[in-house]
Amino acid sequence: MRYDTKIAIVVRENLATWQKLNVASFLAGGLVGATPEIAGEPYSDGSGRFYGPLVRQPVLIFAATGEELKQALQRAQGRGVRAHLYTNELFATGNDIDNRATVAAVATADLDLVGLGLHAERKEIDKIVKGLKLHG
Repeated sequence: MRYDTKIAIVVRENLATWQKLNVASFLAGGLVGATPEIAGEPYSDGSGRFYGPLVRQPVLIFAATGEELKQALQRAQGRGVRAHLYTNELFATGNDIDNRATVAAVATADLDLVGLGLHAERKEIDKIVKGLKLHG
């Protein structure tokens, strides 16, 4: 099935594995929170046990340098696509209030980005992540 929209998560390539997974998880959760329609229906198994829903379409994970993350953010903002972000400083905070305050204290150009979450029309996402490689 081909979807009209695309979900892309971009993570900085030089992070530790646990950091990459953490960033991708936070960003995916934020995307679903902001766009509940990307969540599918709950699951049930053959024994009648129920499970929570999953994101209903593929999530593409890209690797990027810090500079490429900044370029992707600029492209998203230039196209009117609301980005979800994770900065390096958020690894040291322990709650959402401190996370927001940490980001609010830094100008856009100075953000130390380690991840972006994006959901938009396919062609828009393709233009934003142009040149990035899927995470391997």
